[in-house]
Amino acid sequence: MMIDKKVAFYTLGCKLNFSETSTIARDFQNDGFERVEFEEAADIYVINTCSVTDNADKRFKSIVKSALNKNNDAFLIAIGCYAQLKPEELANIDGVDMVLGATEKFKVMDYIHDLSKNEIGEIHSCEIDEADFYVGSYAIGDRTRAFLKVQDGCDYKCTYCTIPLARGISRSDTLDNVLNNAKEISQKGIKEIVLTGVNIGDYGKGELGNKNHEHTFFDLVKALDKVEGIHRIRISSIEPNLLKNETIEFVADSKCFVPHFHIPLQSGSDQLLKSMKRRYQIDLYSERVKKIKELMPHACIGVDVIVGFPGETDELFLQTYNLLSALDISYLHVFTYSERPNTEAVELEGVVSGQVRSKRSKMLRGLSVKKRRSFYESQLDKTLTVLFEGENKKGFIHGFTENYVKIKAPWNPELVNTLHEVRLREIDEDGLVRFDWINQPVYI
Repeated sequence: MMIDKKVAFYTLGCKLNFSETSTIARDFQNDGFERVEFEEAADIYVINTCSVTDNADKRFKSIVKSALNKNNDAFLIAIGCYAQLKPEELANIDGVDMVLGATEKFKVMDYIHDLSKNEIGEIHSCEIDEADFYVGSYAIGDRTRAFLKVQDGCDYKCTYCTIPLARGISRSDTLDNVLNNAKEISQKGIKEIVLTGVNIGDYGKGELGNKNHEHTFFDLVKALDKVEGIHRIRISSIEPNLLKNETIEFVADSKCFVPHFHIPLQSGSDQLLKSMKRRYQIDLYSERVKKIKELMPHACIGVDVIVGFPGETDELFLQTYNLLSALDISYLHVFTYSERPNTEAVELEGVVSGQVRSKRSKMLRGLSVKKRRSFYESQLDKTLTVLFEGENKKGFIHGFTENYVKIKAPWNPELVNTLHEVRLREIDEDGLVRFDWINQPVYI
């Protein structure tokens, strides 16, 4: 044990990365380390990397520089997807001392024996085919919600994506372990759980170490709904072909699962979906949105979309824009296509110029602003429940309703991690919603 040593963490990318960072941090703390904020001086800095976009790769160097500015002698460890995909590249960055791959990151304590700086980073990285075991994890962010990992890896072969190369095959936590983690979270007073994974709709595959499904995602949803003490459960991004009607119908009547779905679309063109090797067509996607809105008219639906994929002509882009404009959705996450090594898409014809990619991205981001505004307006005068978060943002406290409307109120620390019924009143200049109390707290 390294007593009196300090460790700090920086996480890039998805909620899954945040859940895994928290688990690794607990391993350090169990070994006698004190966890401090990344902005503080530490003996070890662990950077959990992402490689979904080119921008995430580029940010890594600036984060390393920031850590060394706080302690030039600190021991720097790189973990995560970028570390698995390009370990040599990271190891050669000035200041990086160790690079751990997809399986090694969960055994970090086995590799820390000497905190002396290395001239070139030491690499411990398996072949991705060996990343076939599962490590459960969860993260508690701002004391109001927890990211609960239920699944890892992906067996899909989308032509633009490096995730299967970075995380390996699809595999799941056991149902018992997920439920135990959920109970542990509830006992900490956390009000909301967000289910995370690479492809959570594939839950159950690899649960017992084989390709067969011991349980399905629907089984998981039904079991989690019975966990005592959890007020809200959100389903994070789920593939449209894996979001079954039975799950939508269950969420509509659930006591815990909230009316909020995030469903990747990627393109509104069947031609491009085929080129991307996605496993659905536009008709199925539209049916899922329609089903959700039929049962839960107030539901929030977020959408992932990629612009500038090879072969995306002006006509095909407009198909995407027009579909998204017509669909009853609430907001967009817009990704500008970037070429990733060792993916099929880099070999495709019809490369879209950077200028056109940027223009299309701007158009969809503008559409997202309109969609969110329209959704918020549809919720005005409705009575909803807000979970207040823990950060003081320029004198205001923020929170989210069950259907993901972001609200604001004057800062009051006693509101943190509390649930309150409110009536949504108006949208302010920041695009957030002000409200009236239904039952005003006694300390306001």
